[in-house]
Amino acid sequence: MGAGKETRLARAALAALCAAVLLAPATGSALGAEATRASYREAVEPICKSNTEANERVLVGVRQEVRAGRLAPAASRFSRAAGALKKTIGELRAVTPPFGDRIRLLRWLGKVSVEASLFERISAKLRAGQKAEAERMVVKLTNNANLANNIVTPFEFEYCRFEPARFT
Repeated sequence: MGAGKETRLARAALAALCAAVLLAPATGSALGAEATRASYREAVEPICKSNTEANERVLVGVRQEVRAGRLAPAASRFSRAAGALKKTIGELRAVTPPFGDRIRLLRWLGKVSVEASLFERISAKLRAGQKAEAERMVVKLTNNANLANNIVTPFEFEYCRFEPARFT
């Protein structure tokens, strides 16, 4: 799959996220006040923490499995990580973002969605026995995660900083 297809995938994910936010009713926090970066961070960090902990359990030892040539079990692990990340993305979308940061957070969630698809692609490459291609996808995953993290630097996230290199 070429870089053009990845760009189209990222643009499609961002467009879908934009449409979802624009069509969703504008609601404030439970108190009716506008969400702030701090309140948003407090709301999403537990969601991201559970995803990080799930990835730690699912992906522990996956690098050694790939190096040892046990690609099918490693593929299954990446597939489960993709599913967990997709669930997390759904939960993150449900949290009302601060008004001034909606576009920033849409861009971030778009990048996180690309991460989930890269997990799936890594799984598919491993299932097909394409170890070198899977390793290239891991590099793309790490690069994409860095780009996503740079978008949300002002939020000072701890767990919502996605760091796939820690697991892969």
